[in-house]
Amino acid sequence: MHIGLPFRVDGRGRTARADDDEYVRGLVEQVLFTAPGERVNRPAFGSGVRQLVFEPAGGELADALRVLLRGALQQWLADRIEVEAVDTEVADSTLSIRVRYRTRAGAEARTVLLTRDVV
Repeated sequence: MHIGLPFRVDGRGRTARADDDEYVRGLVEQVLFTAPGERVNRPAFGSGVRQLVFEPAGGELADALRVLLRGALQQWLADRIEVEAVDTEVADSTLSIRVRYRTRAGAEARTVLLTRDVV
């Protein structure tokens, strides 16, 4: 068992725990939503996706995000997961990010879907 990410307290008032799948999913979300410079001892950790929130939505943004996110996941989680695909889609002012990965333990492929408004 692992500590649940993001950190939270369970119904008993204790640190929430997570199984292996939940833990890895939490790690993926941490990498995606942590801005470089936000961690004290790891200033390069994160993806910088929030920096692109105010960029004009379009195909160029989706392509840049795809490369940025795949690179960040490979850099920080290569020992835990194998990234199979990172897909981004921009529709009107909504950005959708779908990350498909497989854990190094050989489990079946998992998918994380995240959406954000980019105006």
